[in-house]
Amino acid sequence: MPKRDAPPLQGDLIQGTLDMLVLQTLVLGPAHGHTIAYAIEHRSEDVLQVEHGSLYPALHRLEDRGWIASFWGTSENNRKARYYRLTPAGRKQLAQQTSRWDQLVRAINCVLRPAG
Repeated sequence: MPKRDAPPLQGDLIQGTLDMLVLQTLVLGPAHGHTIAYAIEHRSEDVLQVEHGSLYPALHRLEDRGWIASFWGTSENNRKARYYRLTPAGRKQLAQQTSRWDQLVRAINCVLRPAG
């Protein structure tokens, strides 16, 4: 695992970013909350730390909007767990959010690193 210079970002994510990261994680297939949090942390090289107090409200919000659906299954350690999967509406929303994120990053970079 790469060494990092800065501490993990906790609670510093732009509003709505967690939703986009959850949707992107579920592109890989259904997962339960712990797996979603771990995947985000691992794929961000432990820079992004997902707290359960933020994750579960986000999962409920995404489900209420119809972007994900949940079902009960058995986890790796043989326990009952709620799994989440991406819906077609969620896949469409992810594409829109990703496009908007790309625009935002480009705009911020124009300010931080002006050509000249």
